[in-house]
Amino acid sequence: MLDIKLIRERPDWVRQRLASRGAGEEERVADVLKADENRRKAIAEVEQLKAARNQAARDIGALMGQKKTAEAEARKAETRAMGDRIAQLDALVKEADAARDALLLRLPNLPHETVAAGTGPADNPVVRAWGAKPEFGFKPKAHDALCEELELVDFKRGAKLAGSGFLLYTHWGAKLERALIQFMLDLHTREHGFVEVSPPYLASRDCMLGVGQLPKFEDQAYAVQEGLDAATRGRLYLVPTAEAPVANIHRDEILPENRLPLRYCAYSPCFRAEAGAAGVGTRGMIRVHQFDKVEMIEIVKPEDSYAALERMVGCAERVLQLLELHYRVVLLCTGDMGFASAKTYDLEVWAPGQGSYLEVSSCSNCEDFQARRMNLRYRAGAGDNRFPHILNGSGTALARLFVALLETGQQADGSVILPEPLRPYLGTNRLTRPHP
Repeated sequence: MLDIKLIRERPDWVRQRLASRGAGEEERVADVLKADENRRKAIAEVEQLKAARNQAARDIGALMGQKKTAEAEARKAETRAMGDRIAQLDALVKEADAARDALLLRLPNLPHETVAAGTGPADNPVVRAWGAKPEFGFKPKAHDALCEELELVDFKRGAKLAGSGFLLYTHWGAKLERALIQFMLDLHTREHGFVEVSPPYLASRDCMLGVGQLPKFEDQAYAVQEGLDAATRGRLYLVPTAEAPVANIHRDEILPENRLPLRYCAYSPCFRAEAGAAGVGTRGMIRVHQFDKVEMIEIVKPEDSYAALERMVGCAERVLQLLELHYRVVLLCTGDMGFASAKTYDLEVWAPGQGSYLEVSSCSNCEDFQARRMNLRYRAGAGDNRFPHILNGSGTALARLFVALLETGQQADGSVILPEPLRPYLGTNRLTRPHP
């Protein structure tokens, strides 16, 4: 969440940065300030009353020592009234805290000053591109046709098992999915210095709040209920990304400064309940409710976070370079950024069968936005506790990477040539139909 001190001291600047997102969130700043003022007034009155009650206690002791019993009893009555009022004000402070925090939890992060202004994807500047679009001596097929012909994915039976938007990988398709996950985990741990973790695939509500998935995206989450106990629904959620559990590993902790930076990577399935847009984007594997992803998380000192962001983007790019896929890096504009992000780069890979670029990675610096929500701090050299910056990045996501691989590697005979780094994992250099 945003720093309330920053909002108090620079409200107009905060409004300006929020306004650049184009969602009207700047209008909520006044409500936050009002709730904060109510809270501070209640706290001030409580502190005054507690000081007066302490003084009254001292006065009562002195009066009793002077045998002034009647006056002492009168003062005791006053302190009881003060106690009742203090209890009322403590309740008001608690309510004011909750009201202010509820407003703060719904405010998105402030875009970094280097983020381009814009309203949507068309305004995202391309930072760089790598490789060239593949050329074919035949009309390239879309991935769904390749999947059906090579028996890589059974779309109909996947839908039969869990509904539209769920996939059943089969034969070489299942092996390729597993190989890609293993390849990316090995790359990030062996070459990029990440520590592999294997998190739960369920995350608590606090974890979802911590990374900013809730309350903003509650309508897109899969809430879990334990058996028939309806009261448990929403205590746990299927993870929308491994970011939810992994970024929260150190929630409510104070880390020593020499532990930073922390770098974690993790595989998880990801569950997203949002509906796909009508049309071609909903067919095949482009937009699904469950997909696999290898996630990167870094927890760093604030002064190191933007260098860390560039490094993380490079780690994600290395995946695509080794797989020999043409891609471009775009910087998301203010109107296209995620809720928790201060700055985000997307990696978009070229899919020849689609004739378009597909996002396979987002790498974001959330600065201290998430750390504040999860109360994660580190003890600086001066002895004070500070909020670290948290970064997340896809390293990378499937199934769109799967799509790009198939469509890029397809051959005139209907087979698919695999990039060299994947061949040891699969024991072959080519995907062919498993049955004649």
